[in-house]
Amino acid sequence: MTTFDEDARPQRGINALDATGDLLRALVAAGEPLTLRDLAAAAGMPPAKAFAHLVSLVKVGLLARDDAGLFHAGALSRELGLIALQRLSPIRDAESEIVALAASTSMTVAAAALGPLGPTVIRLEESARPQHVSLRIGTAMSLVNTAIGRVFAAHLPADMRASLMQQDGIRLAGAADAKPDAARLDGIRKDGLDTALGAPVPGIHTLAAPVFDHTGSVCLVIALIGSAGGFDSAADGPLARALLAATRRLSWRFGLMEANGKAD
Repeated sequence: MTTFDEDARPQRGINALDATGDLLRALVAAGEPLTLRDLAAAAGMPPAKAFAHLVSLVKVGLLARDDAGLFHAGALSRELGLIALQRLSPIRDAESEIVALAASTSMTVAAAALGPLGPTVIRLEESARPQHVSLRIGTAMSLVNTAIGRVFAAHLPADMRASLMQQDGIRLAGAADAKPDAARLDGIRKDGLDTALGAPVPGIHTLAAPVFDHTGSVCLVIALIGSAGGFDSAADGPLARALLAATRRLSWRFGLMEANGKAD
């Protein structure tokens, strides 16, 4: 008996279902309800052909059609989405991106999540190059004086950020009386990343960018870390592009619709 696991060869599918998948992908890419004509055009098929597929999708509940004739996600789609969201584990699902990013950039990659003490390193993929990086699993990062912490600070609600700031003195590079720079946080939100050049560790540079979940909340911050001599810290440089591509893919995987299609 043939199983999906025993055979690495490409599996034969059903062409009609492949076409149905094109319609579903087109609707997801649009991010809004579409008419039959617009949905068919986006999927690259004649409206008459698309309509037959859409009738079946509505019948099984994957899609629904409102009184204006617009197609949108149906009850079964929402149930499947909820199942997928319940299975999400940010650090587990980010693992392959973290490993690939470290391999492609030859930099150390750190992933941080928001813990009881604030932004906390929960994954560290060391570079093949020797680097004196004073990070360990469990290190809590300053919201003011580290790139990882500032990225979190830029995307946290103001009340949560203010509450966390009361403990900044206990974190790596933190200070009890430190205050976030509002202009810096605005810049992080605009650019999508932050840099730390030779600080808090002299000679070590960092680029950090956020990963968002389906609610638009920051769930992880991924950082590239390397020695200053071989580190391109430019916001439009190859390291920044690789980092942003990875974080956008992860955000899309975690349900952020705005990230769909933006990963390079």
